[in-house]
Amino acid sequence: MDLQLEGRTAVVLAASRGLGFACARALAAEGARVVLAGRHEGTIAEAAEHIRRETGAEALGQAADITRAEDIHNLFGTAITHFGGIDSLILNAGGPPPGRFDDFDDETWQQAFELNLLSAVRSVRAALPSLRASDAGRVVSIASSSIREPIDGLLLSNVFRAGLLGLTKTLAAELAGDGILVNTIGPGRIDTERVRELDAARAEREQRSLEAVRGESLSRIPLGRHGEPAELARVVAFLASPANGYVTSQALLVDGGMVRAL
Repeated sequence: MDLQLEGRTAVVLAASRGLGFACARALAAEGARVVLAGRHEGTIAEAAEHIRRETGAEALGQAADITRAEDIHNLFGTAITHFGGIDSLILNAGGPPPGRFDDFDDETWQQAFELNLLSAVRSVRAALPSLRASDAGRVVSIASSSIREPIDGLLLSNVFRAGLLGLTKTLAAELAGDGILVNTIGPGRIDTERVRELDAARAEREQRSLEAVRGESLSRIPLGRHGEPAELARVVAFLASPANGYVTSQALLVDGGMVRAL
């Protein structure tokens, strides 16, 4: 399938590694010009160079701490100046720390809000004039399978991923008249550093072996394995492309059948 991304420009948040990097690479492989945002200048520049070498696409790395309004402003200003506009926005952010209600003070709640929800609000606001000017404006947010079923021990993520879904569902309705399609992806157990870190933290907390923790998680997945970042990225690339002409306001799980909720 031709995703019709040749000559299109996509901005991908938190793209130095993991799901963000996989999404940027998938979009570039389909011909899109990509702007990768990441907190550390050296790391994000290296990620962009990797994509340029592998795909031959134009890829720009921009250092940006997405919890800072000024950094988001500069990110989108640079993207628009460099490429002339934005067609697709991939909302992504690292996960907040694991824990239960009694573990978190106000400062930690505020940090999680700024990272996982306010960053999306600010990014959409900054990208919106350009998305409206595009004939195929697309927004895809990467949340979590917790948008359908809360995950034990991930209170902060459960709260703010649900908030992100509320934001994108509302935006899908409000921006439909502008031809902008807005969807949310809920990753399940995708083999990323984040998932491995969470498994290690759980194993330590429960005083169990890492192998036992991972085996228990795998037993809940009907496909019997973790997903690969590239598998999720291909879904994102479609939703973020002009080939997607009629899918909007959806929350799609990429979880190997793990979540049983209707």
